[in-house]
This record gives sequence, structure tokens and C-alpha cells, in this order.
Amino acid sequence: MADIIESIFQRKKVCPSKLEPYGFCREGENFSFRHTLKESGFELEIQITPQGEILTQIVDPATGEPYTLHLTDRAAGGFVSSVRTEYEEILTNLMEKCFEPEIFKSQQAKQLIEYVRSTYGDELEFLWQKFPDNAVWRRRDNEKWYGAILTVSRRKLGLNSDEIVEIIDLRYPPEDLAELIDGKVYFSGWHMNKKHWYTIILDGSVSLEDICRKIDKSYLLAKNQHPRGV
Repeated sequence: MADIIESIFQRKKVCPSKLEPYGFCREGENFSFRHTLKESGFELEIQITPQGEILTQIVDPATGEPYTLHLTDRAAGGFVSSVRTEYEEILTNLMEKCFEPEIFKSQQAKQLIEYVRSTYGDELEFLWQKFPDNAVWRRRDNEKWYGAILTVSRRKLGLNSDEIVEIIDLRYPPEDLAELIDGKVYFSGWHMNKKHWYTIILDGSVSLEDICRKIDKSYLLAKNQHPRGV
């Protein structure tokens, strides 16, 4: 069971506000969902804990006993295949409707994602299939990027370390950029036009409040850019 669940929900996090509209009910601290499988008549129960753990159980209502053959690769035959297929389809649908990507792990990245969501209503866009750890925010009016969260090694920023870190790229007035960049907490924009962008490592070296203010500034700077311009 863990393998199926992990493969479907890998790098995903639950959106609790979407669970009850989907059909979940609160039971204590958990959310619980029950569904009768069409082909078998078995009862599927899914529970999601406050920590986001997903627990499932299929029960044969005729005996009251748990059914587990769908979790065994060696189990074959039309009946078990139909149970397994429907089980996976339901979990996949749940993932698509009630979960969102959880690519970034740092506390600051998570806080900044929530800040942009609550302030501007924007979600990160994952534009590159080959680089699933990179995403951007863009304005809705002119489609201009005003921020990006990326995953790189410190060495790529000119530091003497191969540690993989999460960074944010933001816009800054070109005439003031040279004064800002110090190679310690503010770096030249990684994978961006270095005349207009700079980089901060999301490791607490710059306070959350300061980064939020800089996101606001970057958002305004993107306003006057031509669509798809620099």
C-alpha cells in the first residue's frame, strides 16, 4: 500500500480546504472518505491525518474483513486487477483534486509561497519538465515574471560548497543593482538577466519580512514591462 500511495502522492501536499467539498468528513482530527467500489462492491475508506499522512483500507462488506490482494504485485486475475485499477484511479483523482505540488522544502520557501498566494492570488508555475524544481510567479495583466524559486548548489552562486539550496530570484532597479549585490546574501540573478535580477538563498540569511517587501517591489517593477519582455 505504501508503494502505491507514495508513487501517486510523491512530492504532493494536501489542501485541507478542498477535502470537505470533495466528500471528506471530519472524524476527530482526521478527514475520512468512504466509497463503494463499482465492480466489487467493496468499501474503500481513506483517512488523511493532520500531518498529511494518507491511510487506506478496503473492506469486504460480506465478511467485514479487510481485502489486501490489490496491494500485492503477485496477485493476478481479473477480479483483483479491477479492484487495483479502481483503487488507483480513486487515489489519482483525489491527488489531482485535493493536493498540490510540494516541491520546495525550506521553511522560507513555503512561507513565501503562502505570502504570494494571499497577497496577489498567484500560484507558482512549473514551466520546465526537465527542471521540476524550478518555478515562477508572473503578473496576470502582462504575463511578466516577478519572481522565481529555483534549486541550485551554492557553488553555482560562487560559494565554496556543493550543498543544494533553494533560492528566490527577484527584480531590482538596474541602476541600484550593483550596490545591492554583495556576494554574501545578495547574488547576481541565477539564470536571469543580471541587469535586472538578483538572487537570495532561502536559508534565513535575509529575513522573511525583508524578502516579502522585495517581492512587492519586484511585482511593481514587472508592471511596466512589455508582455514577455525582460
